[in-house]
Amino acid sequence: MQPSQQAPLTPAVFHILLALSQSGLHGYAIMKQVEADSRGAVTMGPGTLYGSLKRMIDAGLIQESDKRTDPALDDERRIYYELTRAGRAALAAELKRYRSVVAVAEGRVAYGH
Repeated sequence: MQPSQQAPLTPAVFHILLALSQSGLHGYAIMKQVEADSRGAVTMGPGTLYGSLKRMIDAGLIQESDKRTDPALDDERRIYYELTRAGRAALAAELKRYRSVVAVAEGRVAYGH
């Protein structure tokens, strides 16, 4: 299936992919990045986050990473996650879908339809 033909992502999955789009992060950092990216509109509890992470690993969208921002200052028990190629493709497809919807909406508002 082409990424553009994938079913829309859930909001939690979309926000996690977006949070991981620049670098690998551990769970708590993902929660904080989602909150920052959404300007506080989206908050994610541990249950939602870790359930989503497990499903995303199973779906091949993300993977665990050995990369650490600063290993000397980091807790070695933290698990870091990063996007896979499939995760990047899914995020790109979702952003394309959002742009298309926004274009339709803006056209309707601009022309009063």
